[in-house]
Formats: sequence, structure tokens, C-alpha cells
Amino acid sequence: MQFHIETQMQFPMARVRLNGGETARIQRGSMVYASAGVQLNARLNASGQGLGKFVKAVARSAVSGESAFITEVVCQAQYGEVAIAPTYPGTIAQLDVGANQYRLNDGAFLAMDSSVEYTLERQSAGKAIFGGQGGFFVMTTNGQGAMLVNAFGSITEIPLENADGFVVDNRHVVAWDRNLDYHIQLQSGFFGSIGTGEGLVNVFRGTGKILVQSLNLETFAAAINPLLPQRSS
Repeated sequence: MQFHIETQMQFPMARVRLNGGETARIQRGSMVYASAGVQLNARLNASGQGLGKFVKAVARSAVSGESAFITEVVCQAQYGEVAIAPTYPGTIAQLDVGANQYRLNDGAFLAMDSSVEYTLERQSAGKAIFGGQGGFFVMTTNGQGAMLVNAFGSITEIPLENADGFVVDNRHVVAWDRNLDYHIQLQSGFFGSIGTGEGLVNVFRGTGKILVQSLNLETFAAAINPLLPQRSS
């Protein structure tokens, strides 16, 4: 299996090339096209079997905001290809999962091969209350293989070495190395945050890398909201 990210486009998409019998999992609703012999199946977004799997998928959706379903791509021909694209305009990046495992912000997942999965890891109460990564849970990768993540705007990779308090706006975080310790706080206290316009931030410590996006959806939505037609009551 190979992932190929089309970079010669204003708004990129990715092509997933599969051999016969191979499977991949993609974000629900992300398919652009698929070749003959490629089948897309809806699967519950959880491990296990039977009723327990259903309950786990529904619970996962309730606590994290994810869909209870994920799309499984199966190649039933000798070769196959499916093209995928993010929901909003931005960038796609590949994470090589294995020696490094990652935590993902909400909405970052786009695709992964069958040897990689992500699970929900419980966060501390402080991170859950202040954070934007799924409340009491954060998505964490497992396995060894390739995963695609998407972002709103451009993606920058920031390597950290023995960092002691590297600050990133919470809404700009895409993914980060699981080796990094982090906590979430108001950047300048309550009143300071109101004055500066900077709200919640992630503060990282340790060695690893962070992927950040140049734009954030909340600020963009707030900027265009006054321009949108308002519903009459």
C-alpha cells in the first residue's frame, strides 16, 4: 500500500494505492473517487465484536465528537486506487507511526493503513476542561505503518529537544509526539486572554515533534459569520 499526496494543487488530495486484498481506513465522507474493484464499507469506529463494539463506538462518538463509523476501503482487484480529500481547504501530511506514536487533535485524522489504529486515551480533568481535544479523551495512535492527517491551512513541523514550556495555541495544534508531556492553560490568565485575544494554549515539555496548522476554524468562522445571511426568528 502507498499513500501519495498531490502537492501540485491549490487544495491537495491524497491517493491511496492498494494491492489485491489490502485494506485501508479513511475518514467518513472523504472519498473523491475510487477505481473499479475497490469497495467501500461502513465499519463501527471501535474494536471488539457484537453489541460491545456497537456500545463502544457510540460511547466514543459521544465523548469525542467523532463519527461512530469509519470507512473501510477494500481492494478486490489486482490493483486499486481511491482518492481522498479533507473536509475543509488546507494541507495533508503523512505520519510514520511505529518508533514514534502520536496524539491527534479533533478532526486531524484522514486515513491510515490496516496496521495502524487510533484509540481514545483518558486525559486528566484539567486537560479535559480546558482542552479542545475530545474532552476527557484524546486520540492516540497504535501500531506500525502510515497515517494521513489534515489541517486547515498549511502544516508546519516543529522539532523540540528538551523543551521546557513551548507554547502553541490550542486551536492550531494538529498532532504531537506521544513522548511529549503537555498541559493546557489560558495563555495570560482570564483577563489577560481577553485583552490579547489569545485563549487556550498547549504547553509542551520534552523531546519530540509537533505539527501545527497556520489557520484555525473557530477564528475563520467568527470572521465570516457577520457576512452570512441571518435566519429570521
